[in-house]
Amino acid sequence: MSRPVSVAVPRKGRPLEAALERLAAVGGDDATALADDVSSTLRYEKAITKGDDRDERGVYARLAAYSDPEGRGPEYTLVRDDREGHPRRIVFDSALIEVDGHEVRLVGREEPFRALRTHEFALGFDSADLVLEEVVGLEPDGLSDLSDVNARIDPRDTDVRIATGLGDTVRHTLMATPETLPSGADLDRSFVADYEGPLCISPRYERLVEAILGTDALEGVEFVYPDAGQEEEAAIAETGLGVYLTVTGGTAREHGLVLGEDLFPSETVLMENEAEATRATRSLEIALASDIDTALAPE
Repeated sequence: MSRPVSVAVPRKGRPLEAALERLAAVGGDDATALADDVSSTLRYEKAITKGDDRDERGVYARLAAYSDPEGRGPEYTLVRDDREGHPRRIVFDSALIEVDGHEVRLVGREEPFRALRTHEFALGFDSADLVLEEVVGLEPDGLSDLSDVNARIDPRDTDVRIATGLGDTVRHTLMATPETLPSGADLDRSFVADYEGPLCISPRYERLVEAILGTDALEGVEFVYPDAGQEEEAAIAETGLGVYLTVTGGTAREHGLVLGEDLFPSETVLMENEAEATRATRSLEIALASDIDTALAPE
């Protein structure tokens, strides 16, 4: 078999699980077993890091028990978590699997998108959020779906493009208190365009929200942010209007918020660095994007 195709994947979290599920969908039983193994291991380790579970073994003993450095993997490594005390956390490092006749080496990276931007990889999975935060141009009109993203990327800035989204269900959603929303009004983009006042968002999402809503809609709007340690939904309830991630919207409703328009998917995406593409990476990309409704047509 030819040299493995290296693919950058997140080290932990929802984007890694989404990437593993996509690889399992096209890679057969071995890829499915790997996805199940890695996902269950990292969920267990997350529970230990958060203090929701305990293991009498030390972190190095668990690391040795999980990893298979002599075989096809998976292998794991340690990072410092950002929780209080910065505990060590076990995260994904690498594995070899076969996908549609391709030998694939999965390589864990903290931010795969940036690894593609620096030409370390031709293919990788990461959150679409990071693309919007870093390279999508800000224009008067906003973005509503993935199909608009590649056209907003300056080719002088990066060779990375989105190939497809993986259909994650988390979305950036407008939220407001009933007092902020006039009777009979729809909580949508047009409401924000007519609105003047504070809009509560997570600090890291400022540029992302500007790209999604467009600069015209944000005239007269002032971004405000949650206090340290404060839930975003609670901060939005205090502010009156905001944008945050939702799955079911249950937490927002607990804070008395009305859920409005789903603005943009916070979706895991398959990306390609076009300058590093080869026949093998293009063939693998086609296989990974097969049967996905959000696959983007090449430019």
